[in-house]
Amino acid sequence: MPSALPVIDSPSVACCAPLTREPLASGDAEALATQLKALADPARLRLLSIVASSPDQEACVCDLIEPLGLAQPTVSHHLKVLTRAGFLSRSQRGTWAYYRLQPDALPSIAAVLTAP
Repeated sequence: MPSALPVIDSPSVACCAPLTREPLASGDAEALATQLKALADPARLRLLSIVASSPDQEACVCDLIEPLGLAQPTVSHHLKVLTRAGFLSRSQRGTWAYYRLQPDALPSIAAVLTAP
């Protein structure tokens, strides 16, 4: 299971230098590609946006199905991909799963892609 790019010192500094400063190491490139692939789907981008704009940046899976107009198993699959890529965390409350935006996930990606 791929992990998110670790953050060093501050939430805005990713483990990897920006792409324009020095080449990515092989392992960092693979981890970054996994994260970018997770974001490269319109349904996953919408899910991430819905969770990020929800109160406390958290949403119940039950509230994510209708806005996308997709079947529950499909939504669950997309949420699993986003969780494995490190963008969301999952907690179980009774019969429902809740997803929360990981605070350092988006700044980490942005830091790698931002030119100095």
